[in-house]
Amino acid sequence: MLRLTSPATVVVLAALTALGPLATDMYLPAMPEMAAALDTGPDQIQLTLSLYMAGFALAQLICGPIADRFGRKPVMIAGFALFLVASLLCAFAPSIEWLLVGRFLQAFGGSAGPVLGRAAVRDIHGPLEAGRVLSYMASTMALAPALAPVIGAGLLLLFGWASVFVLLALYAAVMLLILVFLLPEPLPPEYRQSTSPRAILANFHLLLGQRAFVGYTLTNAAAFAGMFAFLSGSSFVLIEFMGVAPTLYGVLFTLIVGGFFTGTLLSGRYSRRLGHDRLIQMGALLCALGGSSMAALALAGVFTPWAVIGPHMLYLIGFGIVMPQSMAGALAPNPRIAGSASSLFGFLQMTIAALGGALVGQFHDGTSRTMAIAIGLGGVLALVAYLGLVRSAPCAVPAAEQSRNRA
Repeated sequence: MLRLTSPATVVVLAALTALGPLATDMYLPAMPEMAAALDTGPDQIQLTLSLYMAGFALAQLICGPIADRFGRKPVMIAGFALFLVASLLCAFAPSIEWLLVGRFLQAFGGSAGPVLGRAAVRDIHGPLEAGRVLSYMASTMALAPALAPVIGAGLLLLFGWASVFVLLALYAAVMLLILVFLLPEPLPPEYRQSTSPRAILANFHLLLGQRAFVGYTLTNAAAFAGMFAFLSGSSFVLIEFMGVAPTLYGVLFTLIVGGFFTGTLLSGRYSRRLGHDRLIQMGALLCALGGSSMAALALAGVFTPWAVIGPHMLYLIGFGIVMPQSMAGALAPNPRIAGSASSLFGFLQMTIAALGGALVGQFHDGTSRTMAIAIGLGGVLALVAYLGLVRSAPCAVPAAEQSRNRA
């Protein structure tokens, strides 16, 4: 068994958490071939992504409270087992309908990794050190969206689209073995909670009544919505409107991921020195500056790739700082219901981001304006949420927990 506080455990938790972006991004290059193989249109294949996001958001509300009762490890084992079976269903789906069912089940199983990975970090490292650990986990996770499309394209070329889902099934199988034989249970027995609907709703009500939790969550969700707006609209803006070649688009996407990677490294390096709140304020300010710059350039009629990529790299440096620190801040005062806190945090993050992405698609005018304005609003609202809710909230970290961190 691994020691819970060992670097190897952090790597395992990062690998568990990375399942979400891998399952989202790895099959993107295969979408056209999947449409042809299953005799369906692009709209139905694109629905596999939307359905995955919807299932992922919904499942987070379920697996967190269950893990607060039965522990992180058994729920993650069940989730990864479901993900494995669902991946094989996707790989051998005879029709688009079966593929949609497989993707929805993938989301339900895969949600256990990110939700309970965050909660496990809170269980193991306490409220203050969790921000640093989550930052380094996010640095590792940044490799997933950068490498996943490249791996997917290689598998598509060599073995066909079904091999993407076979590889995801193999990944889940390896994670299952590690979970069963190497990872100890991180949740202390005295923190176990009831799974009655009344208790679960009471926990969610408690969380929504905490000004700090709501502030950290909305800060993160607003910044994430700006990033998701880019994911929703960037291919149309850069490839269709600005004429960027798909291969160059992949290179530019890697540069943007590099911005996020830089932000997470800065977050981890300065977490102990500056603390959650100062880092979040700096990160939210960078998001606001980057997003506002992109919106201003678009409104001024500057339609070049670097008028999008440059500001968004700055935005993602800020988001790389905001994301892990806001997660740690939201979970800090809730050691006994960290699973519920992580699930509600993730549900609100993805729901708000999905709504932002839908608005970008609905109001897209053929230029970069709509996307840039949405990203600008995301950055500004993240800063407003921090200044209006988090900065004035009292510190809610239990004194015993603070002492534990200093020890």
